[in-house]
Amino acid sequence: MNATTISKQFITDVHGRQIGVILPIEDYIFVEPLLRQREQQSNAVQQSVEEKILKIKQAASDPRFLADLQEVMNDFKHVDAEWWEREI
Repeated sequence: MNATTISKQFITDVHGRQIGVILPIEDYIFVEPLLRQREQQSNAVQQSVEEKILKIKQAASDPRFLADLQEVMNDFKHVDAEWWEREI
């Protein structure tokens, strides 16, 4: 029986784009720390997005935020009136 040795094998999608690679374990050991670091950064970004969405939801019922928002809207009311096109 002949043994086949593969140094790397690229995986492509139906459009021919490379979407993955099969590496020998020796090569994988070198890139594993980078992959783990990237995974942690991705998780941190996802948590950050979830935290922002939660804060937005909380702001919608926060009386201080709503009062501040109303004050800012009143401050810019004259600018808005100048900017918007008037009906003729």
